Amino acid sequence: MERLLLKRLLEWKNSPYRKPLILKGVRQVGKTWILKEFGKLYYENIAYFNFDENEEYKQFFETTKNVDRILQNLMLASGQKIMPEKTFIIFDEVQECPKAINSMKYFCENAPQYHIACAGSLLGISLAKPSSFPVGKVNFMQVDPMTFTEFLLASGDENLAEYLNKVDTIEPIPDAFFNPLYEKLKMYYVTGGMPESVRMWTEERDVSAVQEVLSGIINAYERDFAKYPDVNEFPKISMIWKSIPSQLARENKKFIYKAVKEGARAREYENALQWLVDARLVHKIYRSSAPGLPMSAYDDLSAFKIYLVDVGLLRRLSQLAPTAFGEGNRLFTEFKGALTENFVLQILITQFEVIPRYWNQNNPPYEVDFLIQRENDIFPVEIKSGVNTTSRSLKKFKELFPDQVKLRIRFSLDNLKLDDDVLNIPLFMVDQTDRLIDIALEYRRLH
Repeated sequence: MERLLLKRLLEWKNSPYRKPLILKGVRQVGKTWILKEFGKLYYENIAYFNFDENEEYKQFFETTKNVDRILQNLMLASGQKIMPEKTFIIFDEVQECPKAINSMKYFCENAPQYHIACAGSLLGISLAKPSSFPVGKVNFMQVDPMTFTEFLLASGDENLAEYLNKVDTIEPIPDAFFNPLYEKLKMYYVTGGMPESVRMWTEERDVSAVQEVLSGIINAYERDFAKYPDVNEFPKISMIWKSIPSQLARENKKFIYKAVKEGARAREYENALQWLVDARLVHKIYRSSAPGLPMSAYDDLSAFKIYLVDVGLLRRLSQLAPTAFGEGNRLFTEFKGALTENFVLQILITQFEVIPRYWNQNNPPYEVDFLIQRENDIFPVEIKSGVNTTSRSLKKFKELFPDQVKLRIRFSLDNLKLDDDVLNIPLFMVDQTDRLIDIALEYRRLH
């Protein structure tokens, strides 16, 4: 496995402004693996402490805020040595010990010579609680599912990954690359980006093992729902989660509480939905009334769409069998292209700081799947699951907001091209979106 986040971790290690690091991400997305791999590559040794496996470690944080004493106790208890600068300290499942999260403040202020990183699932939930959190005293990094590029590297297709990274003009991708990339993308829809699922495919070539891994991950998430402090919310979280495939299977993918349960009202289910968002198991994408800045000022808070953290998990939760995907484009068009939208969103979120929005109007109906903000520009994005790519909604959007639209973006199974101001990006190049927008804007500026 090669994770591109390792580069960012190295920047963190070498930064003069380095603070203790908190790595956020859903269960089984590879946080522990990344930290241990990074420790092996760049430190003399690793001191690893798991608060779920060794509950006794929690006591060392109850009685003192003195970092040296805490480390002394941890060293004695675990037999691991800890040296400033040379040891990489990992606190895992840190959500089980809120006092350890709080101690990051003292590591930052009193012992900056120690390199320390924390990881844990449901950290988004712990951090959403206002209990003495070390504000301003930690660095954050988000671990998302593996991107398509990382999937190619794991599959031994370095040549394809390298080719994509080197594309520097907007012109069609030759068939010799296009066809294998298209096939690999189909496989990514089956495995998704969860490392264990990818490993089962790339090392074992075993689709039934992929199915099993994804089921196991979904079961682990569903067990986590029970950790909600209010027992009454547990079934609600579960019902929202299970309703996601049917919500995305509709033509209009706007989230409807009634699809969760007949007669359900927003206020009964809001907290349950927010739990899933905080846990980052789902992404909540608001409807935007216009492409203005800041984007949040134009949010319609009553209208939003919900997507899953990973396309492979969505496929599994929807109970779509991998066998269907040998048949032409069926995979991309399956339940109204929901897998494709989920895939595109999951990758865009890793590239742009501001979470995307969507835009629509009802009479007559037009919908732009996503709006992305890149620096101070907003770009409308349309997603076509096949090769039939007329873009009524992109056209309408430009008519309504002519001055705000520098470039319109369409993801489809068509080849890479620029038609006037419409940039068509093949779905397997979503990882390159940021770079391709740059190339296209520069080309338009010069011509």
